[in-house]
Amino acid sequence: MRPSNQGPAGAELAGLGMALAAAVVGPMILGFVLDGALRTSPLFLFVGLAVGIVAAVTLVYVRYVRRYM
Repeated sequence: MRPSNQGPAGAELAGLGMALAAAVVGPMILGFVLDGALRTSPLFLFVGLAVGIVAAVTLVYVRYVRRYM
């Protein structure tokens, strides 16, 4: 097992990339669908983007900043 003072491994960073993409793209797609259904373009797309950014920052903080710093 690695000492806790080393940074994340390559596989962990690849997983982080996939999780960040899902955290940002998922709410944006939902916002796009809601905009189409409610004819409010681009309101929910931007709301989804904001939610995705907050989720991505939270994900990085919880998984890596608290663990490695």
